Amino acid sequence: MSERLLKTSLVRMTYLAAAYLLLPLFVLYWLWRAASKPVYRDHLSQRFGFNYPEFSRSSIWIHAVSVGEVQASIPLVKSLLNEFPERDVIVSTVTPTGAERVRTLFAGKVHHCYIPYESPGAVRRFFDAVKPSLALIMETELWPNLFHECEERNVPLVLVSARISVKSVSRYQFLLPLFRKALSHGIIIAAQTQADEERFLSLGAEPQRTSVMGNIKFDVDCPVNLRADGAALRKKSFGDRPVWVAGSTHEGEEEIILQAHQILMQSLPDALLVLVPRHPERFSVVRGLLDKHGLRVSERSTNQICSAESQVFLGDTMGELLLFYAASDVAFVGGSLVPIGGHNMLEPAMLGLPIITGPHVFNAQDIADLFIDDGAAVLVDNAVELAETVCNLLTNSAERTAIGGRGEQLLRRNRGALRRLLTLLLPLVNAAKERR
Repeated sequence: MSERLLKTSLVRMTYLAAAYLLLPLFVLYWLWRAASKPVYRDHLSQRFGFNYPEFSRSSIWIHAVSVGEVQASIPLVKSLLNEFPERDVIVSTVTPTGAERVRTLFAGKVHHCYIPYESPGAVRRFFDAVKPSLALIMETELWPNLFHECEERNVPLVLVSARISVKSVSRYQFLLPLFRKALSHGIIIAAQTQADEERFLSLGAEPQRTSVMGNIKFDVDCPVNLRADGAALRKKSFGDRPVWVAGSTHEGEEEIILQAHQILMQSLPDALLVLVPRHPERFSVVRGLLDKHGLRVSERSTNQICSAESQVFLGDTMGELLLFYAASDVAFVGGSLVPIGGHNMLEPAMLGLPIITGPHVFNAQDIADLFIDDGAAVLVDNAVELAETVCNLLTNSAERTAIGGRGEQLLRRNRGALRRLLTLLLPLVNAAKERR
């Protein structure tokens, strides 16, 4: 046995041993989550490889970890449903919020399940039930046993809008023996950028199977009635007040945003903040924070009338962030004033809103750089800068229009990744038919 093969075998054996040794902790963790938060009881057995939907025919499987990846998969899922109506489409997630988003977005047109724990038995049970003829992993999720099972069953595996940061390369180098065979022979990598392509190639990816496809997030379509629904919500609840929305916010970030809003109200007393926390389990915590700041609040979940005295409108519902964007003048995209990595700038850009972001945008650094360099987003570092920027945009309609217009144009210029991806996928699906 060659030294490389020996190393690969040893690393895989170590990984499998670790997976089995950590299984009891994994079980205890999910039982604790289920006991503390009922939402985690949803199909709990699937996390251990049981009770998956059984398919009589082969399926197309898409893995999207959480809400962000599910949102990014929308144009892909819709295209697959149109192109391959004879196939079942299943979307797996890790988080319950991701699961809820799948159900809301696709309303029974696709199946949902939770990804199993990385033990060989759980993974085999997942594949036996789902029968994937094609596996699509959104962005870059590395699951050694899932990838290995794809190899064993000759299931084409595509990393969609694949990205890899400079910091991640060294970590993947350590795990490389687990992926070397798949990288060099099995995995098809549809990289977001040339830099991502070069990093995958440096890890041993097969050049003939690695190409720059772009980011399918840019191919998102504005829902037909979204602008009208946003206008209706604004007329009913906000009137002609200046409105800014802080979307997908996190712990520690709301405090900065509320400080900024209190500074803003010194110049614009009638300004309204639409505050939309990222995770539903934090809605009550954020409500308490608003009370602590002495702010007058209306809550979306209770259908309270947003009176002229309301200073904050709390978006404490799921799946309505786009609606709130459509009812606002300015958008701050959360997860960026604290080191979360930032969230989706393309949603407010699609609506022509001027975008504000904090400095922590490493989850989609390339997109953030495009927007900032093109003048389609404004970067702020603290509450004072945030308040000043929001004030400037709310009082300067020409500036709002110019920044929002640049965002829409940037979005249009970068479309096309979905078309290129579907061109790649068509022969893979047809090949799977022939194998059957």
